[in-house]
Amino acid sequence: MYQKALYTALLLLGLVAPYAIYPVFLMKVLCFALFACAFNLLLGFAGLLSFGHAAFFGLAGYVCGHVLKVWGLPTELGLIVGTLAAGALGLAVGALAIRRQGIYFAMITLALSQMVYFFFLQAPFTGGENGLQGVPRGHFLGVVDLRSDLALYYVVLAVFVAGFWLVQRTVDSPFGQVLKAIRENEPRAISLGYEVDRYKLVAFVLSASLAGLAGALKSVVLQLASLGDAHWHMSGEVVLMTLLGGMGTILGPVVGAATVVTLQNYLASSPIGSYVPAPVVLGVIFVLCVLAFRRGIVGELAALVRKNLNLG
Repeated sequence: MYQKALYTALLLLGLVAPYAIYPVFLMKVLCFALFACAFNLLLGFAGLLSFGHAAFFGLAGYVCGHVLKVWGLPTELGLIVGTLAAGALGLAVGALAIRRQGIYFAMITLALSQMVYFFFLQAPFTGGENGLQGVPRGHFLGVVDLRSDLALYYVVLAVFVAGFWLVQRTVDSPFGQVLKAIRENEPRAISLGYEVDRYKLVAFVLSASLAGLAGALKSVVLQLASLGDAHWHMSGEVVLMTLLGGMGTILGPVVGAATVVTLQNYLASSPIGSYVPAPVVLGVIFVLCVLAFRRGIVGELAALVRKNLNLG
């Protein structure tokens, strides 16, 4: 009951937000929020720490931008093709990585992600260090003119809500319960007869696909796909967003993404940013939040509410 009321209030807030806040900034927040939700599905609920999710985010951005700019496909098809490309890469990377656990899994995903990054650096269709510029927004379903920031915002909001709903349904489904069991005690899940590697691979591909959808959306919003989207720094940022907001919570990645993107935007235009690099400030804030909020912002708030309501 409380959850439905909260989601309804947040949706209503999202519908009116572009009339008070710059729509492009809001769309950037939504793209990274979807990216963080996708990553949290893997880390927070399956217990798999990937340092290579930037590869899926960046690949979908490049593929979507290319098919829109060069092939002239409709925007919705560009988003679908970019998402499918990220899912296919996720299947290939996941099939190799899930054979290992812990730090070995993380290092394999990082290594494969860096291989993808250097491919983007050399590939002719990516524009190299200049990135793929001038990505056309086009029309959504042939009707909605996405050159309007307001119209594009509502499309991005709808896609985010659909992606968020998919994550929520996945976590609450029997499949999601098995993922939690694997996270808590993998040997026990194996002893119960579950094919653990298959569950982890499906979770990895789903997470990669949603991360790709976020990257494709970002390339449409900013009309640019850049190398920065595929760099390992981006993988680090999504880890930061997830941990800051609350790993293993549904709304935590959204709050974490909004916090990080807002801070980055503020530091870019603030006098502080000219004296202290933004990553240093973000790092200090992250350390302080980890010390003060061990379970993340949303995790601590949820624990406080449960305590006050005597929910255990």
